[in-house]
Amino acid sequence: MNQNGLLEKLGPRERQIMDIVYRRGQATAAEVLQDLPDKPSNSAVRGMLRLLEEKGHLRHEYDGPRYVYRPTADPARVSKSAMKHVVRTFFDNSASSAVTAMLGMYEARLTDQDFDRLQAAIDHARQRGAQK
Repeated sequence: MNQNGLLEKLGPRERQIMDIVYRRGQATAAEVLQDLPDKPSNSAVRGMLRLLEEKGHLRHEYDGPRYVYRPTADPARVSKSAMKHVVRTFFDNSASSAVTAMLGMYEARLTDQDFDRLQAAIDHARQRGAQK
């Protein structure tokens, strides 16, 4: 099974930790602990980081006396896989339904530049679709 499929099989706390590391790009145990809800103990976080490393999801580097953890999978590939999972699971595999829902959620925060980028992406996708 590939790395992306394995992420779906993580427990809730492991998933929270991976989400933190992906969001930050890298994280120490203290940073993970700081971002976690319902704070576990410091030793529990360190144990889970070790376990995620053993499972192949994280690797660590030394930064002085601290370990800095980074994901082993490419974040862009993992985010694409996560989006596919969300679209498949919650939007009946309809990209247009997912995009429409996201626009509804964020429309008050989108700038003219955001709308221009979205329109350019739609135009590009339409052109590529017509060429097939």
